[in-house]
Amino acid sequence: MRLEAEQRTAGKTSALRRKGRLPGIIYNKKINVPISVELRAFDRIFRSQGTSSIIDLEIAGEDYPVLVKAVQMDKRHRLPLHVDFFAITADQPVDINVPLDFVGTAAGSREGGLVDMQRREIHISVLPRFIPEHIKVDVSELAIGDSIHIRDIMGLFPAEATILDDEDLTVVTVLAPRAVVADEVAEEEEEIEPEVISKGVEEEIEEE
Repeated sequence: MRLEAEQRTAGKTSALRRKGRLPGIIYNKKINVPISVELRAFDRIFRSQGTSSIIDLEIAGEDYPVLVKAVQMDKRHRLPLHVDFFAITADQPVDINVPLDFVGTAAGSREGGLVDMQRREIHISVLPRFIPEHIKVDVSELAIGDSIHIRDIMGLFPAEATILDDEDLTVVTVLAPRAVVADEVAEEEEEIEPEVISKGVEEEIEEE
């Protein structure tokens, strides 16, 4: 994916935005250059690629492989205001969030269970050439009450990758139907309440 950029002078950015350009910066340990990109072109790429894909950023005829590290958003208009690009090098590992692609229909959902996807991406450290586009997670075998944790899908990542998230974190689980949960809670409350009342009456009798 290619995106053209122009070097800019640091300072006010409102004039750039009025021209339909998005101010930003490209940086790593060696460079720190203010730039601007065409807003529509960036928005199209960002919506389709997110932060997990390498973008070839062209500045004055020179290409820089970059990752989107941060995007400042206008919450009211839902438009980018500023973007940070991190220039990567082939021999330098990068920390990146890799999206999860859930496939299949959970067995428990056929029984009324609710599939709760608790994490949609995993944070890893890996060399740029080994960055996966996404990780497919098959949920078809999950029954009600079953879960998949990060430790269960570590084998799906490239062997060269280091998982930075806690291995015990839940990725996806199948919850019991809400009606069943509500009934179980009600039954527990009915069982507990008489015991408390009975205990209180006995204590009052003993005190008298």
